[in-house]
Amino acid sequence: SGSSAPEPYGLVVSAGIGGAFTPLTPLGSLVVASDIVAADLGAETPDGFLPVTALGFGRDRFAPPPALVRKVAAATGAAAGPVLTVSTVTGTAERAGALLAAHPGALAEAMEGFGVAEAAARAEVPVLELRAVSNAVGPRDRDAWRIGDALTALTEAFGKTAPVLEGWNRHDDRHRS
Repeated sequence: SGSSAPEPYGLVVSAGIGGAFTPLTPLGSLVVASDIVAADLGAETPDGFLPVTALGFGRDRFAPPPALVRKVAAATGAAAGPVLTVSTVTGTAERAGALLAAHPGALAEAMEGFGVAEAAARAEVPVLELRAVSNAVGPRDRDAWRIGDALTALTEAFGKTAPVLEGWNRHDDRHRS
């Protein structure tokens, strides 16, 4: 009775709540990342922010499998677009504006996606990021946050996402990383 190696994972999913660059993505709505972007990984210079790639180190974005992103967005009603990973939550309108200027079309920000994507890439496994919107990116207004609504939306999204993931074959979708 020989032991066989465990089946490798086929996909890593980073899921949670996040802030949205409203009104594109209202509170309680869902976002699936078309790109997972390290928005503040780099260096401040007299001429502005330089991403880590401009410094000649590493990478600052990962692209989940595009067909899977489309299928999950269709199944859940999620908006598909870039999700920014930040190490400091945005708390001012000025910073929110600077992030959008640097990353046009960004739909949301969170704190974990890029780290998860980096780990998945090292394991040579594709990644998907799904976020439910709990708050607007910008000035912190805890009374306006809707964490419960976002978690409910995320739970419902998982029910709709599970069949998509079960039917998805990574070899059907060219993996871009």
